[in-house]
Amino acid sequence: MRRNFPLLLILASLMIFSPRAASAEETLPELIRRVKPSVVSVVTYDAKGNVTVTGSGFFIRPGQVVTNLHVIEGAHHAEIRTFDGKGKTFPVAGILDVDLEGDLAILSIDMPPERGRALSISNVVPEEGEKIFVIGNPLRMEGSIADGIVSAVREVPNLARIIQITAPISHGNSGSPLFNMRGEVIGVVTMVVTNGQNINLALASSRLAALEPERLLSFEELSAKLRGSPQADAISERWYLNGLNSLWLGNYESALGYFEIAVNKNPGRAEAWIQVGYCKVKQGKNRDAIRAFQQAIRLRPTSAEAYNKLGDAYFFSASFNEAIEAYKQAARLNPRHADAFYNLGMAYLEIGDRDSAIAQSRLLQTLDAKLYDKLMSEIHR
Repeated sequence: MRRNFPLLLILASLMIFSPRAASAEETLPELIRRVKPSVVSVVTYDAKGNVTVTGSGFFIRPGQVVTNLHVIEGAHHAEIRTFDGKGKTFPVAGILDVDLEGDLAILSIDMPPERGRALSISNVVPEEGEKIFVIGNPLRMEGSIADGIVSAVREVPNLARIIQITAPISHGNSGSPLFNMRGEVIGVVTMVVTNGQNINLALASSRLAALEPERLLSFEELSAKLRGSPQADAISERWYLNGLNSLWLGNYESALGYFEIAVNKNPGRAEAWIQVGYCKVKQGKNRDAIRAFQQAIRLRPTSAEAYNKLGDAYFFSASFNEAIEAYKQAARLNPRHADAFYNLGMAYLEIGDRDSAIAQSRLLQTLDAKLYDKLMSEIHR
């Protein structure tokens, strides 16, 4: 017993101080209790005080709530209701910023700052099969929880990744935060309906970085701003947004039709040309895609996204040297563009230049750990 006693002490200390024991994962009920006070319902009203739309939202800063733009569009005024305790209602003072393409808005809330605890935002794109949960206001059932998994992740150029989930979503969930199992927001739920069925989608949270508080707009000023573009631009915008909706659903043929109409209505719209090229790549029409991306670059020479997608079109047409030059330009224009470095590494591998691919992996390591691991697995294959 005397000889075994020190060994028992060592084993006991390892059990007490092991990282696993010290950082035990929270259960789903524990996570919900921690993050739910930062989620709210959003209620909009017409001029007569009648409820028009209900949605969801969450605090990103004290007194600032993110929701979907379509929840508040056309409202006369709005209020939020918190889920903590018995809940409390606060008026919306105005709108700080909107993201038309991302269907996002920041609301300024007239409330004590300490009542709005901000949620932690993660820009890491979840993996397919990863567990998630949603808190929101479906069908006015405030604070409802739904869980599930990530069933697909799709890309929409110039926007963000689109996360498809199995968690059930209903009207009123628009603007709900999508959480990973660490209680971090990884997306903003939106409500997209097609063929009479609900498709459960969320915009990846990286898009939130585009929202910056600006001059406070009233609801009347917001309506005027949304109506204020010239007619041709407004028509192009409508077709463009319809195209984005189809891209969210992965319907590239339908999306292409909308984007082609958008560029016909407004040929100077660079982002619409990028989407035309992206859809052409998805259809295997790489030469047509190259022409569309080149047009986007003529209109917007500083677009890293256009050069990155041009590189893809060259890559899939087996023009690897041209792809490398396009990816290099994308990386020069945006040194934080992780996809460009990953794509550049893959293109170097295609021409047998393993050393250059390894050099790209080193640059990628500090930008995106997942893409770094993915590139390294290709290098060592």
